[in-house]
Amino acid sequence: MADRSDQWSSRAAFILATVGSAVGIGSIWKFPYEVGSNGGGIFVLFYLLGLVLIVLPLLLVEMALGRRGGGDAALSPRTVAIEVGATPRWSLVGTLGALTAFLILSFYSVIGGWILAYLADTVVAGLPGGDAAQVRERFEELLGSAPRMALFHGLFMAIAAAIVALGVIGGIETACRVLMPVLITLLLALAVYSAIVGDLAAAVRFLFKPDWSKATAKAALEALGLGFFSIGVGMTVMVTYAAHAGRDMALRTVATTSMMIDTAISLLAGIAIFPIVFAHGLNPEAGPGLLFVTLPLAFADMPLGALMAGAFFVSLFVAALASALSMLEMPVSLLCRRFRMARPLATSLAALAAWTTGLLTVFSFSLWAGWKPFAGVSVYELIDQLTSNLMLPLGGLGLAILGGWIVPATLIGNELRLGARWTAILRFTLRYPVPLGIAAVTLAPLAM
Repeated sequence: MADRSDQWSSRAAFILATVGSAVGIGSIWKFPYEVGSNGGGIFVLFYLLGLVLIVLPLLLVEMALGRRGGGDAALSPRTVAIEVGATPRWSLVGTLGALTAFLILSFYSVIGGWILAYLADTVVAGLPGGDAAQVRERFEELLGSAPRMALFHGLFMAIAAAIVALGVIGGIETACRVLMPVLITLLLALAVYSAIVGDLAAAVRFLFKPDWSKATAKAALEALGLGFFSIGVGMTVMVTYAAHAGRDMALRTVATTSMMIDTAISLLAGIAIFPIVFAHGLNPEAGPGLLFVTLPLAFADMPLGALMAGAFFVSLFVAALASALSMLEMPVSLLCRRFRMARPLATSLAALAAWTTGLLTVFSFSLWAGWKPFAGVSVYELIDQLTSNLMLPLGGLGLAILGGWIVPATLIGNELRLGARWTAILRFTLRYPVPLGIAAVTLAPLAM
């Protein structure tokens, strides 16, 4: 069981850490351009439905298993499985989650490094001007420089490691108590700024007015997939985090509150970005380049553009760092418990291994650019697709089976303090809609 001195100090602290884990770059980077690429409001509607039907049940079962087991991502499922007379091999679900988190962290840190590089460039040299070619050239120069990417990748990882090494309370909780208010404040300031200088009406229509002509199966599946992967269910992060939750904490409240705050931050990011996009006649479907090429171009033409661009990249960095903390904690927790390592040593080893693995991504964008040895995909794309399209869905499916078929409903219900009716609904959802949703997200792209 987690030592009481290593438990979250309050429900608010647990919620902030959970939100920090969930928000990540995806909420500010991927959510806006996925919305832009899939019809705006109708995509948001599908996204919200997916959160309720698929993501929340998995989030709840992760938390229930974590607190009941009181260990790391692998130990908690094993402990609960043994308690109910099942095979201890259910620990493989958590082991898979920790490996998934490690691999995602390896390339996630590279993107975090891009953000730091852009922030440094904006502070030192300002914006590159209103010339699209200049803006694109700055991004391409960054991607073409392996040493520079490796340096900022290392800096980002070092910051995350320094925090995680301080522990759950002294490190992760303390950081999230600062990072989350800073993130929300920055996004609110950016949203107000965008409303003043941008086209707020067009952005609101785009985000919240469903265009039923774009209600396609593709949009629905991509919205479901974004919700599943952006919250991080299936990676068993919440199994690790919930092991540090005291018995007095209502896990269902933490789960629902965290998910609502994460969704609100995603929508706030959209309100901060799209008024600028529409006011400058830019393409809302610009994809990943929306943040690193399209928006810097727009900021260059606006009053206080450099200042607001700096604030925007700070908010991106904060979101990326808060999420990276939870992913790094996964292997660190395993090393501490399994091998009795001191936390600073476990953190150093895990961070160094993730940084080294991340060099594969660095080289994929620089020295190996154009080299696609794996059926037409690069090394980075292989790692991304392996984690997103195979490992995360397998982890989610394993959790759904464990929580829906193996562990008694009363155990899950008691941990979550659910009544009989809601326990039965959760049980049914884990058994049928969740596996079907995971299968649809995973297999449907193969048929399209």
